[in-house]
Amino acid sequence: MKLSSLAVITTAAAPGALAWGGFGHITTAYLASDFVSPQTATYLQTLLRNDTPHYLAGVATWADSVRYTRWGRFSSDFHFIDAKDNPPSSCGVDFERDCKKDRGCVVSALHNYTMRMMLDPAKKATLQDVVNLEALPVWERAIAAKFVVHFIGDIHQPLHTENVARGGNGIHVLFDGRRVNLHHVWDTSIAEKWVGGIRRRPYEGARRWADELAREIREGKYAAVAGEWLRSANFSDPHSTAMAWAGESNAIVCSHVFTSDPEDMHDQELGGEYYEKAAPVVELQVARAGYRLAAWLDMIVEDILGSEDEGKSSSGRPSTDDL
Repeated sequence: MKLSSLAVITTAAAPGALAWGGFGHITTAYLASDFVSPQTATYLQTLLRNDTPHYLAGVATWADSVRYTRWGRFSSDFHFIDAKDNPPSSCGVDFERDCKKDRGCVVSALHNYTMRMMLDPAKKATLQDVVNLEALPVWERAIAAKFVVHFIGDIHQPLHTENVARGGNGIHVLFDGRRVNLHHVWDTSIAEKWVGGIRRRPYEGARRWADELAREIREGKYAAVAGEWLRSANFSDPHSTAMAWAGESNAIVCSHVFTSDPEDMHDQELGGEYYEKAAPVVELQVARAGYRLAAWLDMIVEDILGSEDEGKSSSGRPSTDDL
């Protein structure tokens, strides 16, 4: 079924919770654009028909918009995997148990749309040849790219890997005196407070935060560990990769999200000590998501076109072959 033009172009905010909020998704996308290879940037700018520096950030929240349209309703379950575990005493994701067999989940969706972005791995063609191939129409490959950008962000939000209270949506808390739900705290409240507020200008704030995270990855507190973040990125097995990332996020549900029994968290104020402990974890997850997104997009484009860069991207990110 062909996507309607309205569903293609819409970027309006939709009701309900957005993973990482729009701000976190846009930051993840900007950070990824700082680390992809020139070949990947050119390919995606062409595929997405946007040759500006915002080519990834501009589509980062698209999947959250279309899920509320008639066309995109099928994708509503693709944003999470509902781990039926028992936090805070035990956490763990099991694909057979937790991914809806008839509707899918973020793990199966990331696998599927990664595959839809790719062509025959044996065919190495010029950029223009690949983008114009009709085997899978350009608009379908562009949609797949938008989903990949978004779902890698989603899978790093801990409450998108948890079933309790619908991923925290059913747990009402306070954050600096404001009544919200726990999911919103991890989507939006913590991240926005961490950067000092975004004042209704998410793109500018996201660009600044991405710049700070890029510096920390290249030469700051994440420089020594960023390479480890890519060890789980196995391009020959997208399913296992997505499960590794989901499991890592789900572990945070026990270590930082549920500091007590979920039922006891209702009406707690989370803007103080809870925030102080959780905020560095949120930052870490956004940094991991952006860095991994860059690596994953590089691997997809290298598979399609063949690598023009040996060993390292122009941003200094090591090849996964070197890890």
